[in-house]
Amino acid sequence: MHKVAIFADVQNIYYTCRHRYQRHFNYKAFWQLATAQRSVEAAYAYAIERGDAKQRGFQQILKDIGFQVKLKPYIQRHDGSAKGDWDVGITLDVLELAERVDTVILLSGDGDFQLLLERVRRRYRVSSEVYGVAGLTAQTLVNAADKFVAIEEGLLI
Repeated sequence: MHKVAIFADVQNIYYTCRHRYQRHFNYKAFWQLATAQRSVEAAYAYAIERGDAKQRGFQQILKDIGFQVKLKPYIQRHDGSAKGDWDVGITLDVLELAERVDTVILLSGDGDFQLLLERVRRRYRVSSEVYGVAGLTAQTLVNAADKFVAIEEGLLI
């Protein structure tokens, strides 16, 4: 059976769906689409921990779907800006799992992942799929993916 690993950049997907559609991403519909007739070797959802009950409920939904949720603390800087970036963590996990799967599935529009997808294709001969909001996903990331799936009506709540 075709093996996949899933890496969900929760903050990126949340903000791009909210910006474009004023709606939420449907992780359950995504899971059904992305995993049909495939074996899921690993599935990670990377999020920022703010400690509120609504967020904990959302994290439980992700776990119930099949994701392992990885959390980083929300950091508020003195100047009012916030920090909560998972790019390095996602990259390390993709590199660790790429040799065990046929396809890496990335939910993100962040162009910083272009080099990662190109590297795993060359080094591990693994294909990649990117799910992102059209127009808000970096074109370099779209070009680096073997398959780009635009987040549209069927993947929204």
